[in-house]
Amino acid sequence: MRNCEEQSPVAVQAITLLFSVMKRTFLLLLALALSCLAMVACGGKNSNTTTNAGTDYAAVEIPSFCADSAYQYCADQLSFGFRNPDSKGHDQCATYLAAKMRQWCDTVIVQNFSATLWNGKECRGKNIIASLDPEKNNRVLLAAHWDSRLWADHDADEANHKSPILGANDGASGVAALMEMARVMSEKRPSMGVDFIFFDLEDQGLPEWADTYKDNTWCLGSQYWAQYPHRPFYKAAYGILFDMVGTETARFTKEEVSRSYAPGLTKKIWDCASALGHGDKFVNQNTDAILDDHLYINQIIGIPTADIVQNSVGGNFFPYWHTIKDNLECINRQSMKAVADVTMAVLYAQ
Repeated sequence: MRNCEEQSPVAVQAITLLFSVMKRTFLLLLALALSCLAMVACGGKNSNTTTNAGTDYAAVEIPSFCADSAYQYCADQLSFGFRNPDSKGHDQCATYLAAKMRQWCDTVIVQNFSATLWNGKECRGKNIIASLDPEKNNRVLLAAHWDSRLWADHDADEANHKSPILGANDGASGVAALMEMARVMSEKRPSMGVDFIFFDLEDQGLPEWADTYKDNTWCLGSQYWAQYPHRPFYKAAYGILFDMVGTETARFTKEEVSRSYAPGLTKKIWDCASALGHGDKFVNQNTDAILDDHLYINQIIGIPTADIVQNSVGGNFFPYWHTIKDNLECINRQSMKAVADVTMAVLYAQ
């Protein structure tokens, strides 16, 4: 039986991390420090995320992911308009996402919380957690953020810098891929339980034009969830985060946070991608650390989590990142399918 639970708002508490972070890449010092922390905490490896030597990923039977369905889920999210906090589109999309996930998953929890943005504004957030086989102890976490940015601070036209964006690739694409995965995986389930988490308030961090600086203004939903998970003592063997997975020129690299906290898992994902013929998208390249929801999942709740995130050559993630042109024209169905197929092959190979 499927059910939906509502959690009451709790004031988000301050989280102190080791370094100041921005949405782009960290300083080299942070990358080195993360490597050391991971080595100390995990002894350089994790039993749940080590590679499976000799695994024939091409022979692994996975559910049939429908790229057209994923594209439609992306379009559906954009139909509500901007999904920034306390907007009409935000409320409508949250209702839509919970209802759709309730069709396929055994439980859906809407975790309400309050947060303070970089400018002091209090706003309401909703993390949406949908689970397959919630009774199983062996679990995997799959996540993406569903909010869209309030400020197009990287738009070529300075007049748009304080305008909201639709966030087709930056937000909706990752959620859409996970929605289609939830649909097909509900019919052909993996051996472990799966939790799909749509984090809110990921993309409301300090804009480029702000005349101030504050730490930890990004990823407010994952910061909250990592401190107050939807289930007491929640644990997962590992996590995989999707971010900007829908662009036509998909390019994902092994960024430093993923390599430091989840080295075995990161290698497994890229090995699997190569075996499935997606080596052109999952580039075998080590790159600098990126601030994303996986940082807080790794650091606060301690679940080794890797990030599949767009990383264009010599650019800011992708050409229309944080611009008003991040619309449905950016979305490529086959890029979302490639990411989903690789992720499912990793899950079903266990």
